[in-house]
Amino acid sequence: MQYTFSTPIEYIPHVGPAFGKRLKTLKIKTLGDLVFYFPKYYQDYSNIKRIDSIKINESACIKGSVLEIQEEKSLRKRMAITKAVIQDETASIEVVWFNQPYIFKNIKKGDTLILAGKIAINNNHIYLSSPTFEKVSDKENMHLGKIAGVYSETKGITSRWIRFVLKPILDEIKNKIPETLPEEVIKKHDLISLREALYQIHFPTNMELAQKAQERFSFENIFMITLFAAKKKIENEKETSIPVPINKNVIDRFLDDLPFELTQEQKKSGWQIIKDMTRSYPMNRLLQGDVGSGKTVVSIMATINTVKNKSQVVVMAPTEILAKQHFKTFFNILKGYNINIGLLTGKEDKYYSKKLKSDTIEISRERLLKKTADGEIDVLIGTHALIASNPKKKTAKRETKVLFNNLGLVVVDEQHRFGVKQRAALCGKMKDKIPHLLSMTATPIPRSLALTIWGDLDLSTITEMPKGRKVIKTNIITETNRQKAYNFIEEQIKDGRQAFVICPRIDANDEKKEIMLEMKNVKEEYDKLSKKIFPHRKIEILHGKMTPKEKEKIMRDFRLKKFDILVSTSVVEVGIDIPNATVMMIEGADRFGLAQLHQFRGRVGRGEYQSYCFLLTDSSSTKTNQRLQAMIKYDSGFKLSEMDLKIRGPGDFFGVRQWGIPDFAMNALKDSRIIEKIKETAEEIIGYDIQLKKYPTLKVRLESFSEKIHLE
Repeated sequence: MQYTFSTPIEYIPHVGPAFGKRLKTLKIKTLGDLVFYFPKYYQDYSNIKRIDSIKINESACIKGSVLEIQEEKSLRKRMAITKAVIQDETASIEVVWFNQPYIFKNIKKGDTLILAGKIAINNNHIYLSSPTFEKVSDKENMHLGKIAGVYSETKGITSRWIRFVLKPILDEIKNKIPETLPEEVIKKHDLISLREALYQIHFPTNMELAQKAQERFSFENIFMITLFAAKKKIENEKETSIPVPINKNVIDRFLDDLPFELTQEQKKSGWQIIKDMTRSYPMNRLLQGDVGSGKTVVSIMATINTVKNKSQVVVMAPTEILAKQHFKTFFNILKGYNINIGLLTGKEDKYYSKKLKSDTIEISRERLLKKTADGEIDVLIGTHALIASNPKKKTAKRETKVLFNNLGLVVVDEQHRFGVKQRAALCGKMKDKIPHLLSMTATPIPRSLALTIWGDLDLSTITEMPKGRKVIKTNIITETNRQKAYNFIEEQIKDGRQAFVICPRIDANDEKKEIMLEMKNVKEEYDKLSKKIFPHRKIEILHGKMTPKEKEKIMRDFRLKKFDILVSTSVVEVGIDIPNATVMMIEGADRFGLAQLHQFRGRVGRGEYQSYCFLLTDSSSTKTNQRLQAMIKYDSGFKLSEMDLKIRGPGDFFGVRQWGIPDFAMNALKDSRIIEKIKETAEEIIGYDIQLKKYPTLKVRLESFSEKIHLE
């Protein structure tokens, strides 16, 4: 049979339907998936020691012949015990396997074995305990006596089994594998060939060649990401958009009317956005700024310029709470500018008209959609309901819910990938025109990731905080100081302030019970705080399983100071604005990344009062302490994101792990110097051959890779 990378995995020798089903739980569906399923790390069995040189409690690899082998049963547990005596030219040693009866059937006297295990001692009796082993035959050994790859495993699929299946098939196809990278790229970056890299990454001759193979695939993964981004950027510049001229009079009035002065970086970012929108191809810009740095007002600056040029704006937020908050902010700032604003979420629709002058009204979905399609709504704010299909339509073709008359700008909060197709679906009567896109994030992006994952986006950055913002005082609280933290919260409440308490999960059924025993959950914490710690205080609970109306009511009541403490899950991570809250208490702080902890911390300190963040942990690990100390040392989200990248790696950033990129390749994403060189090469190639006609195998590889990383 001729095998290709697309051959279904169950057709590979020694696999079949049963093992194929198990492999699919590891996302291995084809031979190509198996070949590119790389080891997590390596065990070096290449150093075979003489038996007379091995030491107690040492892990060792030995080679010898079987002098004798026998099986016996333990008296107490009736467990099978297999004992053998192995001898080399220097000495002999007993080998003991516990509860592995198949071994006695597989090893015979006179067999030559390579064994790897730990040297144990019991009652002055020294033996090799339950080692892995391999018979020495005329053929090349596959597992021991060399460096062996260790893979992520699942039930019934071991690293040994993967090596057993992969070795013969790789031997058969390795010389037929076409090179994917251009020859000039391989030479320029001193890479080994794909054929050699695939063999050495699974069955390395030595650790140096294993490293060279990892370097090759690290390069290739980053190269594919940057190549994809460079291609998207050029393609975006070939799209057509409606140029939005700069209305300087409106912008000047807007800046003068604000009750505060924008920072220099807010102004710079605002003008970058507005200038981008004067072009005839769509803007694709990401605005990143620390928690509370004032990104929303910058987006409003772009919004008013767009509306006054007779184009519509849509603003999409990740949650209903944040969508409603944006609606309130846009309404408060723009109500004097003769602008109609709509709110569309999964459960609620509102409308502010210049004719109303003062307040908002609820409106039916049908009327809101008609006003939007007719161009009467200037700014529409909502959740993903904006791009969902209409469940009420009974037609065969499910249409987009919202259509615009003349959409000029899409503002997306906390979702960086909102592609051309999604924007085109919103455009309505605009035919081939693609609106400009402004993405916003309060999670600062490390430079190395921005160069790759967001390489097709132009970047605006706000690092400067508005004047008057006090630094939030952060402390690590251990169990012995818990009561002091409660006493402090009580004093803050007496002074008229409010507090958040954040827990990692909703209830004990969310994950495995043994994990949940270690974790605070909101329901238990709510009961403890309301009944034992603060029985005289008003406390509420908030979590993701509540309905949008329930969540909205709780947040509204909290903002109106109807209760003192909010016990919540991470649903408050983004966009919650309670100026009177001064304490953020985070249970199980070691279970969150630095970026997320910083987001939580940013929920307080939004008013005039000094605010505090308490990081509660019972972990004593050095790594945990290092991470949490960083929260005390730095109040900059940008600095913390760089540290988070170093400590946790890119896999925990923005869903990167879902792409299936190996850990060693993701670790290379930390190094911006390497990335800049790769990015330069990718842009050079795509610049003169965007369709990759000169590189057909690279084109196929890129198409396959882009399906996996789904950047749009």
